[in-house]
Amino acid sequence: MVVEREQYGVVSGVRADVAQLHEHWMAVVFPRVQQTHSVVGQWRPDGALKQGLFYVWGLFGALALLVTYPFLLFGFGTRFFVRRVDSTATRLGAIGVVALTAVAWGLLTAFVWVQETFSAEAFVAVAAASVVAVVSAGLAALFTRVGGRVTTVLLAYPAAMNALFLPPVVAALYSPTLAGAVLTGSESFAVWLLDNVLVVGDVNAFLRSQFSLEGGAYVAMWFAIAVPVGWLLGLLVTLADVVRPKPDSKSSNA
Repeated sequence: MVVEREQYGVVSGVRADVAQLHEHWMAVVFPRVQQTHSVVGQWRPDGALKQGLFYVWGLFGALALLVTYPFLLFGFGTRFFVRRVDSTATRLGAIGVVALTAVAWGLLTAFVWVQETFSAEAFVAVAAASVVAVVSAGLAALFTRVGGRVTTVLLAYPAAMNALFLPPVVAALYSPTLAGAVLTGSESFAVWLLDNVLVVGDVNAFLRSQFSLEGGAYVAMWFAIAVPVGWLLGLLVTLADVVRPKPDSKSSNA
């Protein structure tokens, strides 16, 4: 019985989301569609031409929702984890976030130092990446608290991506074990990006002729990925807040 109630709740939430989004879509061209009467029901245009345009516009909206709603669901899931990270960061404060990040990546740097399989060059590279990650964590905490939603999405999310992923990526450059887990996926993603996104203007051909995906190119690629991925996550969380706001959304800026 509990499972059935939970499933009913999920289905009801999805229906409410879809109905709300489709109503907003319709209101772009037909603002009066949001005028609902308890007896008459939802407003509909008069005349065959307007009614035809109304249903065609509604069909486009339904197709758009079919494509975009899975991203909204991902935004709900991302918001769940972001809120917990943000709650922890709020309790720790900016100094606490920097200290925690410094301890975490300091331990990674120390691990690289004591392992004979890593060279002195690897230690310097991981230490430098850890410093960048610690600074990025501090900036992410700062941007989250000042400037509002726009600053959070444009600056805090990319900084947080670097704070979380840069040191492991650099360490993976010098460890076959880590490389198998981190760099293999990076290479597959880079190939997909070159073959499917950067084909416009032969950007992929230029990059392949000028760079090879090894060494520092991985680090540069992760820097390049961190910005759009951070923006995407921020936009998805923002969309989730707009569609299904939480009572504490005002206090949770990220």
